[in-house]
Amino acid sequence: MEPTQITLAAIPAYVAGQSTGTLSFLLASALVAGLARGFSGFGGALIFIPLASSVVEPRLAVAVLFLIDLVMALPMLPGAVRQADKREAGTMLVGALAGVPLGTMILARADPLAVRWAIIIVVISLLALLVSGWRYHGKPTAPLTIGVGAVAGVFGGAAQVSGPPVVAYWLGGALPAATVRANLVFYFAMSSLITGVNYVFAGFFDLPAFALSLVAGPVFGLGVLAGSRLFGKADDLVFRRICYGLIAAAAIVGLPLLDDLLR
Repeated sequence: MEPTQITLAAIPAYVAGQSTGTLSFLLASALVAGLARGFSGFGGALIFIPLASSVVEPRLAVAVLFLIDLVMALPMLPGAVRQADKREAGTMLVGALAGVPLGTMILARADPLAVRWAIIIVVISLLALLVSGWRYHGKPTAPLTIGVGAVAGVFGGAAQVSGPPVVAYWLGGALPAATVRANLVFYFAMSSLITGVNYVFAGFFDLPAFALSLVAGPVFGLGVLAGSRLFGKADDLVFRRICYGLIAAAAIVGLPLLDDLLR
């Protein structure tokens, strides 16, 4: 849809035209994803994308999450810019420059059903990586850092799930924890710029994307806020296991084989 057609008057009309079941399921998905992201800092995309893709097209689900998660990440950026190892993060971004366009092209051109199956496979694989606790403990090298950035870029461009490969690579290294956290925030913010540019050229930011983002965004934000307040008050290990269970459940519920139960 052309940008001139995205008006304030068109947004309520589009939302009103969606079924109650679709909107309710989308909002519930956003709330659960926000809770996971707010408490543990991960899992939002791994939960939201499989679930949302079962009621809307994958490219729309990905665009919606990009928009609502971008708003949530902005307040963390100033501090990360000051603390991040920009050389290391910049090297990772070189890989993202190659990976994100490829992931975006896959999302834009591949059959939506095939994309959904691919997303389920990727989510399950990344969940296995998270559950295993595996971390790269070797010394980071420029070629390997670029390679990890490229893989993460493909996952991010196609399904907004770039986090686990980067986390597994950086958390096992010798960098201080504060620097790693700043690197992650800085990298994801900068890679989001790359992703956003690619999504603009792919035409992902249309009326449905903005309309559903305005609907799901506040619910996602409420989940992030609630999850953040739970941090430190609930056992971290227990909540992480709950997040893992939610990701697994999202992958199962998001299976195309179960579509008839959700429509």
